[in-house]
Amino acid sequence: MIPTDKTSKQIFRDYQAAPRVPERGLGQRIAQINVDLQRRYTDTATFPTAYDGHPRQFEGVNALAAAVRNLGGPVVWAYVAYLPDGSDAGMWSRLSTTEWALHKVGHDSPQAELDPRLDIRDGDLTLHKRMSSCFFETHLASYLNWHRIDTVIVTGGATSGCVRGTVMDALSLGYHVCVPEETVADREEGAHFANLYDIAFKYGDVKPLDEVLAQLAARAQET
Repeated sequence: MIPTDKTSKQIFRDYQAAPRVPERGLGQRIAQINVDLQRRYTDTATFPTAYDGHPRQFEGVNALAAAVRNLGGPVVWAYVAYLPDGSDAGMWSRLSTTEWALHKVGHDSPQAELDPRLDIRDGDLTLHKRMSSCFFETHLASYLNWHRIDTVIVTGGATSGCVRGTVMDALSLGYHVCVPEETVADREEGAHFANLYDIAFKYGDVKPLDEVLAQLAARAQET
């Protein structure tokens, strides 16, 4: 291992200034996957499990969704929830026994509700998942295949958990991956930037939100 006194944020910013791999770019057919933007993780006034993201996170997610729809691509809103007894939560049920344990989030729980700031439209897909990746034991891959998708824009949280899991599976399945930086968040800054660095170096493009929106706008002008 290479020793360093830099923070994970400094390491990520250094990488942004001098990338060591080429940009993968957007393909021809783009979908947006919004990971766990549910009140358990976004409603800081109500739930101790929630955390703040970038001030532009929801603005950015909604703007991206509008742009993707304009290009004819699907928008997916994923959330996590379990059976009333938590028996379908697997190892998640072993992590905690407190009232805020993840496996206690039922489908009818306010914690499972998608954040009301999100601009969810008819025709968008609301996707239930049980584990980190939006692809694991869901129909997401076949849904994207039906829509002939080759690129996914991933937003949501947490950067070090369900976003990363989704990004890794997307790469493994052959998708171009784009993560607009301001639209993903984590409880801890260190984990957030460490995983942005890993994603950018190994799995997909991590780009400023405005650059991604500009790319989508330019794509719309081409069609």
